[in-house]
Amino acid sequence: MDLRKIKKLIELLEESELAEIEIHEGEESVRLIRHHAQQAGAQATQIPVQAPPQPAQQAAPAPSESAPAEAGKDEALPEGEIVRSPMVGTFYNSPNPESEPFVREGSTVSAGDTLCLVEAMKMFNQIEAEFGGKVVAVLVEDGQPVEFDEPLFVIRKA
Repeated sequence: MDLRKIKKLIELLEESELAEIEIHEGEESVRLIRHHAQQAGAQATQIPVQAPPQPAQQAAPAPSESAPAEAGKDEALPEGEIVRSPMVGTFYNSPNPESEPFVREGSTVSAGDTLCLVEAMKMFNQIEAEFGGKVVAVLVEDGQPVEFDEPLFVIRKA
């Protein structure tokens, strides 16, 4: 089973209510388990187990390596509340290529307004503002892939 399939399974687990998923493909198998941490901001942890352990070992260190890099990025952002991607996918700033973007820098948004779309597994997910304010930064370009918890917007609360 290749790494792309494992990543898709991780995405599926993150997007669902499932606590565990196990897939067998020939002699290979993958088992993903979601552990809920006590902290409010903690996210799911996946533990891939596979007959040939090399791909699973390559996939496991990625989150810990990216954490310090993202912490440095957050420090350089403008002042305001950061809206993060709730999933891995592709960022779209408008419903179709001919339409105007949902928001731009300087736009004023209210709670519940659509900020963008994130396509994941052929599904378009609306990302909505959780609070009102002014968009001070759009951090992602249209059509760009985004990772889970990646900053998308900075909004200064009204």
